[in-house]
Amino acid sequence: MSAAIAENQPELTESIAECTEKSDQPESASAKSAEVEKAGNEFAYLERNEFTSEIYKIEVKNMGYFGIGEFKKLLKNTLKLDMTKIKSPTRKEFAFVCFRSQADQQRALETLNGYKWKGKILKAMAAKASADPLHKRRGEEDAGEIKPKRQRTAVEATCPLAEMPYEKQLEQKTEEMATLLRKYTQELRRLNADAKPHLDKFQFKGVLPSPTVDGYRNKNEFTVGKNSDGEIVVGFRLGSYSDGSVEVAEVQQLPHLPAQAKWAAQSFQQLVRQSKFQPFNPVGNVGHFRQLMVRSSTATGELMLVAGIYSSNLSETEQQELQTELRTFYEQPEQNNTHKCTSLYYQDVKHREAGQMVNPVTHLSGSTHITDTIQGLQFRVSPLAFFQINTAGANVLYQQAIDLAAPSRDTTMLDICCGTGTIALAFAKHCKQVLGVEIVPDAIKDAEYNAQENDIKNCKFFAGNADDFIKSMVREALYGQEPGKPVDLIAVVDPPRAGLHNRSIAAIRSASAINRLVYVSCNPNSAKRNFIELARPESKQYKGEPFYPKTAVAVDMFPHTTHTELVILFERETKSTAAESVKGDATAEATKETNESVVTSAT
Repeated sequence: MSAAIAENQPELTESIAECTEKSDQPESASAKSAEVEKAGNEFAYLERNEFTSEIYKIEVKNMGYFGIGEFKKLLKNTLKLDMTKIKSPTRKEFAFVCFRSQADQQRALETLNGYKWKGKILKAMAAKASADPLHKRRGEEDAGEIKPKRQRTAVEATCPLAEMPYEKQLEQKTEEMATLLRKYTQELRRLNADAKPHLDKFQFKGVLPSPTVDGYRNKNEFTVGKNSDGEIVVGFRLGSYSDGSVEVAEVQQLPHLPAQAKWAAQSFQQLVRQSKFQPFNPVGNVGHFRQLMVRSSTATGELMLVAGIYSSNLSETEQQELQTELRTFYEQPEQNNTHKCTSLYYQDVKHREAGQMVNPVTHLSGSTHITDTIQGLQFRVSPLAFFQINTAGANVLYQQAIDLAAPSRDTTMLDICCGTGTIALAFAKHCKQVLGVEIVPDAIKDAEYNAQENDIKNCKFFAGNADDFIKSMVREALYGQEPGKPVDLIAVVDPPRAGLHNRSIAAIRSASAINRLVYVSCNPNSAKRNFIELARPESKQYKGEPFYPKTAVAVDMFPHTTHTELVILFERETKSTAAESVKGDATAEATKETNESVVTSAT
């Protein structure tokens, strides 16, 4: 799974320039500050010496109703247009498309205007850039059109359930998960009539508690900014850029942070306050210190710090100077400190270039990794690799996945979005073979290292996009299979919060050898789309018989927050199996109660 999991911070919309790719050349912070003070309006960002695809935007009309995926395929695959993003409102009859250059924009206008697609004649025209959301919001507040939002405390912004007894938190989350699953199964009943007998048997076993309720987060990403009094603070944002807020609050009172993380935020705050380099300000994209990622180990006490620096307005010499400052600060002898940075990295967080998946990191001092323990196994964790936020909760989560999948010594397990191999290696002792795929190369290096260090020899890992590797992994799993012996192939998916791409779902559906699938979701509301795609009737897009939900259980990986991790076991029913069970099901159907709710909560 990628790093973009539930971070239990507000989902923040950054400045409009966050959609940009890369600065053309450095510019001094003072010059930029003067520009912002002078321009200070909704479109000032267009005048910065910084690329934004908003400049080269077109509007495409008369599209009828369409899917973003199919429109993107038309643009990139059929028409070979080099676009950066597509934006479409809820009423999908038109879309905005952004490009990297005026030449790309002009070619798109000439190609799309008058083009016939899905029986419609498209109309294309140049479009105005979007207004900077923060300046727009503040302008509306100044004009009295809307009321300013009340700034929350750090606890309200990140731990909204903190004042609630933990038993009540679990009750609330159980009810929320039951409601979500009920809506999902009701929607599936409407889409697939064949799903009804399976949904009548579907069970939800409730929400299991986290073994650790306070101080459980082993990873945190702090923002560098200023509080309401104008003081430099390293902590969490209280609101979103689009809501007109850039205020940052300290984190010392937050119950879900361990003492190590709080010390890290405070020490970095001290460094920034005494440095000549400035905290980053998204209003104008000025300043340098942008964020601090903190990773800690519950097993060893190791502490990794990754300083995120906005370098677009720094020269090479200044970047080296800042790196030296970081190294010197954290390598100096500590007095009366119970915590220490054991691994220090510098991360360049300027706008990413085309095709760049992550912001690069540079090791400055200490060890290159930290080590933690899950399911009795040792795991090496690199700066950018995914590792479950709640280590103790991960023990419970992985055991639930193993119990639901029920692997045997003849089972081959496919771990899709495998991260550092934590789920794969936890399954390995129960399976004949485990194959994993992950898009982050460093995570795969960690997974291979972890397998070696734990003396696990039946795992193999691939670095790449899951969409491209699922079919080849299935072929490898079947290669050398003993003739006449039943194939037991299980897939486990633990994707980012947005869920799997529909191409991955299509690949899983079309792999007839996969008969069971365990879906681990850190954001069930977003993953509900995948749940539907797995179980909807066979179609041109989704070939292969559907997977029906059988059992679900949630694990509270994020106490004090509204987030919950959900695990669902899906099973595929082959046509032959369905035909054999018709008679038995017919008798059972006659005695079933006609209850629309298919969710049975655990006591």
